[in-house]
Formats: sequence, C-alpha cells, structure tokens
Amino acid sequence: MSLAQNIQNAWNRKAKWLIVLRPLSWLYQTGFALNKKLYQSGVKQCYTAPVPVMIIGNITVGGSGKTPLLIQLVKYLQEKNIRVGVISRGYGGKGPFPASVTLESVPETVGDEPCLIVQSTGVPMVVGSNRQASIELLLQQYDLDLIISDDGLQHWALDRQIEWIVLDQNRGLGNQKLLPEGYLREPVDRLSQSTVIEHAAHPSSDLHMHLQVAQPYLLNPTFDQADIFDPQLDYYAVVGIGFPQRFYTTLESIGLKHFQCHEFPDHYDYEIDDIQFEDNNSIITTEKDAVKLLPLLKKHPDFRREIWVVPVEAVLSTACYTLLDQQLAELGILPSV
Repeated sequence: MSLAQNIQNAWNRKAKWLIVLRPLSWLYQTGFALNKKLYQSGVKQCYTAPVPVMIIGNITVGGSGKTPLLIQLVKYLQEKNIRVGVISRGYGGKGPFPASVTLESVPETVGDEPCLIVQSTGVPMVVGSNRQASIELLLQQYDLDLIISDDGLQHWALDRQIEWIVLDQNRGLGNQKLLPEGYLREPVDRLSQSTVIEHAAHPSSDLHMHLQVAQPYLLNPTFDQADIFDPQLDYYAVVGIGFPQRFYTTLESIGLKHFQCHEFPDHYDYEIDDIQFEDNNSIITTEKDAVKLLPLLKKHPDFRREIWVVPVEAVLSTACYTLLDQQLAELGILPSV
C-alpha cells in the first residue's frame, strides 16, 4: 500500500499518530494564508474572465460528490438554453495542455473526470493547470454565458463570481485539521464564506443533494452474456475514487451482500493485471473508473470477465435550483427561449 493510501486511511480513521504531522500542517497553513493574501492585496495578479465563472469545489481532499453535482447543473443549464462551458485541471491526464475534451478524448490525455463529464453532457470543456489559458481556449471556440470550474476553489489566481462548496456529511470534516494532519485544504470557517451544498441522506440544510443509483449496466457486453444484473452473486468491487466507502454503501443499497473490495488511489491508471483474479466472478465499479477501464479493454479484446458499472445521478433540492437562478440573474444570465 502506498504512503498516500496509508495517510488516506489514517484520515478516515482519525488516527492519533497523525499528530506527528502537525508541524507540516502549520507550515501548510502559513504558506496557504500568505499566498491567498498576496492575491487579495494585488501583489499577485488575479485573472478575471470576460464571462462569469462559477467554481464548484470542496475544502477536503478526496471525493465529495462534486462531479455528479456539476454534471447535473450542466444539464439543468443546458435545458434552460444557457450557454455553459467547463474547465478543469485534468488531473491524471498527461496533456499537452490546455486541451479540449471531446467524446473521442481518453483519460490518459485529459483525465478521467473530464471524460465522464463530456460523455454525460456533451458540454464544451477544456482542461489544464493554467485556468486562464483554458478559459481563453474555450472562448476561442465557443460563445458562452457562464464557465463552471470543476474544482479550483483554492486557485486564487482565478477570479470567480459564484462559489459552491460541496460538503459530504457522511465523511464529514475528519479531525478538522489542515493537510497533512487532516484532510482539510482550508480551515472550517471557509464554509461561512460561500454557498455550501450539503451532500447527505438526512440533510440539515435546505441546500442539499444526494446520489440516486440507477440500474447497473455492463461495460463489456457480448452476445453470449445474459446482460442481467444479479445482486445475489459474488463480485469484485474495483474502485479508484477519493472516498471508496461511499461506493460500498451504494453497493449495499442495491442489494449486494457479497463483494470483495479492491481499492486503488484516486485517478488510478489501471493495468490489465489489476483486474485479473483467480476465479470468474464479475467486477463491479463506478462510472469514473469505467472511463479508465474501457480503453484498457479495447487494448485487451480477449478479456472476458464481466465488468458492471453502477451509475449515479445527483438529485438536488429545489432550493439549490432557486438559489442558482437568483445568482445567475444577478449576473445578468437569464434563460433564453
């Protein structure tokens, strides 16, 4: 198990030994606060895009449900004929950057989450660590009313007009310590400065969301397969996301009782040996992992083990949409007929 995975597990357990990392957390906090102040004071230049920017991010490391939320918001805006584009860092992709994401793009080049976003919505999207360059490339290609930044909450070089922070109440804030003693990217009081969307089955806020599970589907169907999902069978749960426990809970919610967990780091670049097992039991995985596994299967057409994918969709409260409409109207962005 890698060092990153060991620390991730320690965060989730709130392990007491993490206190030895406190001096590094103080160093992180000092550097983070100084960098933020340099941008706020104008010593470092902040880029303001010619169209409004909305950031969807979190203050924690690891999964929070941010990508399903972004996908749902893009679909909502598209239905209202609001011209929306998306930028992302393209984590896990090798570039070159900035790079446009299309239906033909592969995770190796642009990252797994961008592939999933474009496959789900068809939205114009550009990825790269330089957000200004990404926005400029996006606007060279499209006339847009709004740009959504997938993550980038702590990227102070980019000005923004709307900030939504996703807070996963199932995972919580851990030991509420900053990196690396805890998994917070920013202090807890950051939540009071932006719109917080509570990701919870039993929310305490009007602004909330949950993930709705749809029927699993086969990633690699063949003519000799029944193509019928059976929750009574044994499965290998193969997952490379920020918070794997959420996926296991999802599996239990659809009736799976027998599955063996195989965890990989977030944005993991799979090899065919990672999904080879001694028996013929099927694999079950997330949509995010599926976009990584599909190109792998194309390289290995002799692979015959069934791989089932569990799709999820973010369901937002009415208050989320009402607030978004208000925030956009204040920026002069209105639905078109």
